[in-house]
Amino acid sequence: MRLSLKRRVTYSFITAMAVILIMGFTVFFFLDALNNQISNITVNSNKISLLTDEVRISAVSILKMQKKILIQKPTPEDLKRLENLCEGFQSQLQRLDGFYTEVEAKKLISRMQGYVDSLKTIVSKSSLFYRDGEGLSTIDGLTDKILEAFSEFQDIQYFQNEQRDKQVKAIIGETRRNMLITLIITFLGTIILSLVVPGKIAMPFKKINDAIRELQEVNFDVSIYYEGDDEIGELAKELNKMINNMKRFEQLRTDRISVEHRKFDTLANMLKKNIMVANAKGELTYMNNPMYALLEMQSDDIINKNITDTLVPDSIIETFEVAIKRRSKIENAEISIPKRKRVIDPTTGEYIFEETEEAFHGYANVIPIRAKESNLDYYMMIISQEVFV
Repeated sequence: MRLSLKRRVTYSFITAMAVILIMGFTVFFFLDALNNQISNITVNSNKISLLTDEVRISAVSILKMQKKILIQKPTPEDLKRLENLCEGFQSQLQRLDGFYTEVEAKKLISRMQGYVDSLKTIVSKSSLFYRDGEGLSTIDGLTDKILEAFSEFQDIQYFQNEQRDKQVKAIIGETRRNMLITLIITFLGTIILSLVVPGKIAMPFKKINDAIRELQEVNFDVSIYYEGDDEIGELAKELNKMINNMKRFEQLRTDRISVEHRKFDTLANMLKKNIMVANAKGELTYMNNPMYALLEMQSDDIINKNITDTLVPDSIIETFEVAIKRRSKIENAEISIPKRKRVIDPTTGEYIFEETEEAFHGYANVIPIRAKESNLDYYMMIISQEVFV
């Protein structure tokens, strides 16, 4: 099924818009996915950083309270505050544990939670007014273990930050590759469409254009072959009809010119005058039989050739040139035609014509046949031995 030109253009436009929309949505999808992934990583990283800072502050607070208890006799308020710090520290560790899936990180958090639980138990059993040296040393040891475990946890976190940066770079690189592949595929698809679609639309017009060029060269043996029933097919049919009509008209015109030429040739040969015709370019287009006999030439030697490139006598050439230059009538110009003798050129060994005595002396009248444009003028020369009255 062939589509009309309007539908072809419409479908081509729709296809181009679909390609642009698909490319736009694909790029948007990749950018949105990249934004979501980086946003999730950034949000989780910020939450972990905030919780880590809170854990660091709690650990430092526990350490300060532990030093205070070791240096001086603890009060009930000090022990209560240390217990509260342990509870807050434990809560922070529980929240921090929810952000990690790595086994090593979870083990460290679990160890710190165990140390905090032990510290909390010891603090709750401590005497309010009696300093237990063994209990205080246990508090000191647990605090050191908490700090040591937290230091190891920070090392793991630093390593994970590096891994996170690498992950972000990998995500950006993968998104860039996907976008580049999408752009390349879209570019290749656009090139294919730009080569195929315009060609399908423009091919019939190229055929029509070639046919018109042939018509400009007056070649009517052309035809536009197009089998479609669309607008281009209708145009091709009408042009083929026009070409056939022009061909018939050209044939009729040629036949008419041939008939008129034969009439003119018959009348010119009936006269006892010598007649020749040249166009505005100085090319000889006709000579009657008496003129051929007078000049002793054949039609192949002179017809459709510039008069200056033939062996026509100089007096005839000069008379024609004056008439063509002035676009005017010439009356009773003296014409001298020498007798030509065929001899062999001693230098080249070829036959040449040698002019001897005068063979004809007479008078010529040139009658211009003017057209709308000077380059379409014709000039008819009539030569006779008698002066024209």
